[in-house]
Amino acid sequence: MKAFTLSVAAVALSTAVAAAAPARLTDSQMSQISGGVAFGNGDGNGNGNLGSTNGTGNGNQNAGDGNGNGNGNGNTGSLNGNANGNLNTGAGNGNGNGNSNLGSSNGVNNGNTNTGSLNGNANGNTTNASGNAGYANGGTNNIGSYNGNGNTSTTSGNGNIGYGNGNNNGGTNNGNGNVGSLNGNNNGNGNTSATSGNGNGNYNIGALNGNNNGNNNTATFSGNGNGNYNIGALNGNSNGNGNH
Repeated sequence: MKAFTLSVAAVALSTAVAAAAPARLTDSQMSQISGGVAFGNGDGNGNGNLGSTNGTGNGNQNAGDGNGNGNGNGNTGSLNGNANGNLNTGAGNGNGNGNSNLGSSNGVNNGNTNTGSLNGNANGNTTNASGNAGYANGGTNNIGSYNGNGNTSTTSGNGNIGYGNGNNNGGTNNGNGNVGSLNGNNNGNGNTSATSGNGNGNYNIGALNGNNNGNNNTATFSGNGNGNYNIGALNGNSNGNGNH
């Protein structure tokens, strides 16, 4: 009788486990699953090229934030600035590679398959008199595309790597040293005091960090030192604004 009772219990337990097992998803259901949210990857690649087969295959299949931006720009000739900034995982990898090259087969296969942060950046570049490399960069020492433009002070919008960093800043010392995409923009604007709206949006890694800080202040020493040293995405934005 005891053996029979144990056998019944075992069958009951097996039935319960079977009932709790997850159902297999169909192919249609699997296709609806998102792998997560990432920001600022694969922007500003393959611009301003002349010739044949330039600026192709850049900034693909990255995971994380601020990877694979500002690659393969401003090349002339053939087979330049291709296959850069791909298959990176983390933050701020594979940016600003293969820019401003002339001739054939320059700036190719840089900044790929990195993990972590700040790996595989700024390879295969030739700089101009301002230390910029790439396409449509302003300021000094910017590498990639569309960095360091529209700033009111020469102390802003410098030393950025990637795409769309350090632009349209007022004040001083805003939007410098960012890596990735769309960091350090629109800081320190509309202030009436020279001591306001300074030192914002610097040294961020990833995407969409350190923007819209320290604007429209009228008091002295207001709106300073916001949105700096962030890693990831959507950090350090819209701080220290509208003080009187």
